[in-house]
Amino acid sequence: MNETAHSGNDPKKKNERVGERTRVYVRAEHAAIEERVVRAIGGERDFEVIVREELVEEEIQQSRECEQQVLVIASRGDAQDSLRRAHAWKMAAPGLKVLLLGMPERNEDVLFYVRGGVNGFLQINATAKEIADAVRAVGRGEAICNGAQCALLFRYFEQEAEAFPSAALHRDLGLARREQQLIPLLTRGLTNKEIANHFSLSEQTVKNHLYRMKQKIGAEDRLGIVQVCRTQGFMI
Repeated sequence: MNETAHSGNDPKKKNERVGERTRVYVRAEHAAIEERVVRAIGGERDFEVIVREELVEEEIQQSRECEQQVLVIASRGDAQDSLRRAHAWKMAAPGLKVLLLGMPERNEDVLFYVRGGVNGFLQINATAKEIADAVRAVGRGEAICNGAQCALLFRYFEQEAEAFPSAALHRDLGLARREQQLIPLLTRGLTNKEIANHFSLSEQTVKNHLYRMKQKIGAEDRLGIVQVCRTQGFMI
């Protein structure tokens, strides 16, 4: 496919305002989807829309000089190949943002796409205004996702907080990995028995962990453990 550029500006004034616009690359699996995306955003005065089958190194280098640059990937099926390429482009141009037009088939795939560098998700049948608004939002560094996807991401980070130790908590308060894992459960008000069941431990083992934690950080009780961690600036 030959390169095409679309803009609602007078071509003679293009260079005068290029720094104020968002450079938008469009990559779609099907020509009809690509044309619809280009029609949706091609006439916007603050966009410079570029359509190519491949992004070449020179364009990646140029994109580094733009304040905002967005890659729109439009897919009705498996977008993994495009995402692999998008990841490579983001490595070359760290400021590049990615908007996926076409929701993942499973919500669980959202994590895969986010790790691959996607900054926003939009329905494939989104209106022209929705596409334009999403491109602007992603270009500004905002994230675009629906409620179910947002909830999934929150659950993921909650699980991460329970599963992985913090080097800062170990350095500043001396808390070991298992001791750190107890903190989010204390914050939620779980009993010793509930915590024991969560980790498949005995209640006595949980009590031993809590006793050592109180000794290490100078807390009087369970609530004190949480308060000390918060006072130290740890998000729990």
